[in-house]
Amino acid sequence: MEAAKALSNLKTAPFGFSIVSNKVSLRPLNKHFCADVRANRPKSISFLSNCSYGNPFSSIPQPTRKRADLLPSPRCSISSNASTESHNPVLKYFRNLSFDSIKATILQLTPIDIVKWSGILCIITAATKWTMNVLFSPFFWMYFSWTWLFWPWLVAIMLAVYGLYCFQKHLLGEANIFEQLAIVTSVFTWLTLVPPGHFNGYLEGWPFVFFFVYHYFFFFYVSIRKRLYGDYYARPHDAKWDMNLPIWSRLLFSAGVLAGHWLAAFEGPELHLIPGGWSNLGIWALIITTLLMQYNATLYLAKYSENVVEPTAVVQFGPYRVVRHPIYSSTMLLFVTYCLALRAPLSLLFLVLVCLLYYKQKAEMEEALMVETFGQSYTEYASKVKFKFIPFIY
Repeated sequence: MEAAKALSNLKTAPFGFSIVSNKVSLRPLNKHFCADVRANRPKSISFLSNCSYGNPFSSIPQPTRKRADLLPSPRCSISSNASTESHNPVLKYFRNLSFDSIKATILQLTPIDIVKWSGILCIITAATKWTMNVLFSPFFWMYFSWTWLFWPWLVAIMLAVYGLYCFQKHLLGEANIFEQLAIVTSVFTWLTLVPPGHFNGYLEGWPFVFFFVYHYFFFFYVSIRKRLYGDYYARPHDAKWDMNLPIWSRLLFSAGVLAGHWLAAFEGPELHLIPGGWSNLGIWALIITTLLMQYNATLYLAKYSENVVEPTAVVQFGPYRVVRHPIYSSTMLLFVTYCLALRAPLSLLFLVLVCLLYYKQKAEMEEALMVETFGQSYTEYASKVKFKFIPFIY
């Protein structure tokens, strides 16, 4: 009663309450509530009753007559009729997708998988390009094609400087995986992208393809280590199997390979004049042959070796049944394929000559060590497989 008297003396009660002769009036709240009902509130929210507040006015006698302007005691439970979200398998797959799962999937890919998905990607790309050429004017694609990229010299020079820095750390044994990748990327940039970009003013077509093919080709050794040991680092091994020619010979070989790629970009026609379509089917066949040859040769050598580089037996399977040094042969075939793609036959002969002169000396050192290690077993293998690098030729 004390609270009722205190509230009755106020002209305006809080929360829209007013006290009129011991009766609780919710007239202002009632007006708003009626207005909200007429405004078509969402059906998913319904007001239910049966909430006890501990009303201070519970001792006030309730009127026996209902008034139209009074509301029943407010009820405060809210229910939602929204249906539960259906389980979508596509959304569930993307929710469970993580960087580790993507990385594990990539590491399980084999060259055959790469070839298969590359073929599918090429078909999708060709279909998309054909569709866009039909939908748009050819003059638009001639001047604004997304496949044309004017070569950024500043990026190439900065990448070369960073590659030299990483190579210095590699010589000290301090380069991590990212820095080793930077070394290879800088080298392949100046082999496959900078020369045609310099002589053409822009890049399109085969230089991009071989930039990625070279990466995949020369990282087979690293992927084999990952598959066998779980990481990318070389294991300690007997130094006698590190058969390297003198430093001047290696420098001459590197300079010759670089010069051969620059000559190929200079000798070949402009990139937009190189025909496309089915005329390049043989180039793709050579790329696939090169990758499979390198992969199988590296894999068989690793299976019959300790720490990848120390052979425990004479390998006579896979590509080793055709030539005695298939890894060197696949490297030469990769350079040959690059020159054929750019239509540079003279540069092809130059690169083959450079590779033969260098690999001949290295093969002689390796064969002498193999005879010393395995004796008659390797001698019989050499008499059976007579060709070192090129089947039926040399």
